[in-house]
Amino acid sequence: MTWELKLGASALTPPRTAGQPVGARWREAYAVRLWMTDALILVWVVYGTQIAWLGLQPPRVSGLAEIDYWIFSGVLIGAWIWMLGLLETRSDKVIGAGITEYIRVGDASLRVFGAVAIVAFLFRVDVARGYLILALPMGIVTLVLGRWLWRQWLIAHRRMGLYTARVLLVGCEESVAQIARELSRTTDAGYTVVGACVPAAVGGTVAGTGIPIVGDLESVPAALARIDADTVAITGTDDLPPDRVKQISWALESGGQHLVLAPSIVDISGPRIRTRPVAGLPLIHVERPSLSRGQRVAKRLADIVCSAAMLVVLAPALLLIAAAVRATSPGPALFRQARIGRNGEPFHILKFRTMYEGADAELATLLAAQGTDDRPLFKVRDDPRVTPLGRFLRKYSIDEFPQLLNVLSGSMSLVGPRPQVHAEVALYSDAAKRRLLIRPGMTGPWQVSGRSSLDWEDAMRLDLSYVENWSLLGDAAILVKTVKAVVSPGGTAV
Repeated sequence: MTWELKLGASALTPPRTAGQPVGARWREAYAVRLWMTDALILVWVVYGTQIAWLGLQPPRVSGLAEIDYWIFSGVLIGAWIWMLGLLETRSDKVIGAGITEYIRVGDASLRVFGAVAIVAFLFRVDVARGYLILALPMGIVTLVLGRWLWRQWLIAHRRMGLYTARVLLVGCEESVAQIARELSRTTDAGYTVVGACVPAAVGGTVAGTGIPIVGDLESVPAALARIDADTVAITGTDDLPPDRVKQISWALESGGQHLVLAPSIVDISGPRIRTRPVAGLPLIHVERPSLSRGQRVAKRLADIVCSAAMLVVLAPALLLIAAAVRATSPGPALFRQARIGRNGEPFHILKFRTMYEGADAELATLLAAQGTDDRPLFKVRDDPRVTPLGRFLRKYSIDEFPQLLNVLSGSMSLVGPRPQVHAEVALYSDAAKRRLLIRPGMTGPWQVSGRSSLDWEDAMRLDLSYVENWSLLGDAAILVKTVKAVVSPGGTAV
């Protein structure tokens, strides 16, 4: 999507009303929708669980004072909704992207039921345990499902340029261009860049982006009003003294316009970032990436359990596929190839054979013909070596399933950077070599973010971000996205 298209789409946003900025209006309306959905879900879950467990005429809650279960359930629903608001689960800071919103929903739910348990213990209130045990998980699951459905609605509108923060970037042209490129990669996050203020502005656009330059560093408030932006993002402060940044923040409309400091550090996840105010300075601490022994054990256990279970379930289908491969073209059913794994150690990857036998010998010629033999992503477009059955297996990534044996043996993981051949690794830059710090995976971040349509630079950026910011929840999210990518293939995984 080009910047001009984004600017055009933003014109679809309803006109501003007096006293209420556009940014504040859509955020408040979306929060109200979430509140109403939460309330309907909790009424259905809590009262539904009560009726299912205790019937239409439940006994009274016994304790210091007897309480009707209908009243108790109503109080529980009210407390649950209040806690969801207290932990800011509907805040525009967490909606639309990431897992923070879902984590806060779970946290709020656990706190409410923890409080109920404490109160019941202290005041000897006898509440039906089965009723509570059913209501808690059902409530969390349905609340998260409701939030996810609303997020899909929000993402669909954001891709049309609606329900986004209209951003004015402020800084030198280099930093503005960098931040703009990063924001353009994730349009679902809801930031649409509509202009920039740079030193000694003389009009035109920021080189390489098409972003219009709408003013210099002294005309930020005027530029903000002129382009109807609701967010100012400071991309660099070399040309902005501290007092000037403070003045910009004072000029913003309270509650409707926002100031964001966008440091030039990218692909760093939230848990590694800590903001600590010291002597009036908001110092940003970035922790070094590390994978503790406990995390490594957890990842390895998840790999063993999941790969073993999948092999047992899929065994009959895998045998049929192997027979089909052998029957449709001469050669073995499985293809073994040397790849480079963790810490540069070689291993043999397993795949169902999708090419004619001896096809490896033609790779160099085909890469040279399409002019990609100097890049560490050996991918042949419209590969003539692939068999008809192989094209089907590749389209749905079925050829990758024998790698479950690699996962079970420990040479691979379910999720991680894709393993590459020695010739590709030999072309790595120093930064790219960080891919080798962890086990390679059957699937990874770039496979679910574009698969073979991504170029090497984007694929490497995603893999390095994964290495730097690994988490078990992140692995689970990638596995879920992998299923979606396979069902609706946008390319062929390597």
